[in-house]
Amino acid sequence: MSESQGMQEDNVLESQDVEQETPAENVFVPPSINRSPILFGASYSHYSPIPDKVVDDMTTECVLGVDEAGRGPVLGRPTITPSCRAIISRVSYSLTGPMVYACFYLPIPLHQTLLAQTHHFDDSKVLTPTVRSSLMEHLCSAGSDLYSSCGWATTTMSARDIAAGMLKPAGAGTYNLNAQAMDTTIELIQGVLDQGVNVTEVYIDTIGRPETYQKRLEKVFPTLKITVAKKADSLYPCVSAASVCAKVTRDAALEVCWETYAAKEDGSMAEVGWGSGYPSDTRCSYWLKQNMDPVFGWGSECRFSWGTAKELLEAKGGPLRVDWPVDDDGDTMKMTDFFTGNANEERGDELTNWYGRRVTEEVF
Repeated sequence: MSESQGMQEDNVLESQDVEQETPAENVFVPPSINRSPILFGASYSHYSPIPDKVVDDMTTECVLGVDEAGRGPVLGRPTITPSCRAIISRVSYSLTGPMVYACFYLPIPLHQTLLAQTHHFDDSKVLTPTVRSSLMEHLCSAGSDLYSSCGWATTTMSARDIAAGMLKPAGAGTYNLNAQAMDTTIELIQGVLDQGVNVTEVYIDTIGRPETYQKRLEKVFPTLKITVAKKADSLYPCVSAASVCAKVTRDAALEVCWETYAAKEDGSMAEVGWGSGYPSDTRCSYWLKQNMDPVFGWGSECRFSWGTAKELLEAKGGPLRVDWPVDDDGDTMKMTDFFTGNANEERGDELTNWYGRRVTEEVF
């Protein structure tokens, strides 16, 4: 399965899903939010404290789940060939903000009882924004059963870094979204293991073919029992909880990004935001068109590697096009030209005078 096909399957948004993907008003701001790197457009990770029920006995066997939020959010759908356009035209990709990966772990005996039966965790796309925010707040509240039993971590992958990897020239080793996601997943799992947590079972929502993804992870973590499955966020409670951590962190990160645009000169806040961040959301498409800088396009919250952004940037009346001139020095310089005289006296003078007094025979 190609990367674009995998994205098709994962990111089809019906109209009713747009509101579910829209951040809740006054969303809970978890400790995984770090304003400085978010505003700068940098990626970063956050690890919660190891929960008391694990710290008390570090040999406790734990189950760990991994999921993401914002895989589509990138300023549009990926660039596609004309032959694929008819198929992918129904697919919506979010336009703004970071992609957040999260892992969530707890003692195996509590996996079903605490997460599924007591707190009713489910795929974050099924839960309302308000419920997601409430669950995350409970998880982060000292003294709660979730706080004392569960640990979690997130990696916030900035739109800038995602686009930079995907826009590398072919010869430079393009770092596609699947590869970035795989590396982030590995780093999160390893980060929890490095804390001394005795993780024995891992469940992950798939990227592309589950069997291919699982085999690679099994090579990296040969001692772990790893299960990679489609719709794992609705099958395994620990993955459901990870999806909530990822989604609430992303929602709060979007709020941080939005603040830089929302403030008006009179001190009030703009009423119309970018909504869910998906181009099928009219609020988002309107915002993109209204907030396009004539030179730079948008800020670090936008993934410039995606087709919708490219189309808007190149559209009539869009940002200025810059053609960078390529210097042609004739490629005639040799290493010895830096030490001996040559026909290009001006170049020689520039080099020998670079640090001050010209070096001549008189010096010696």
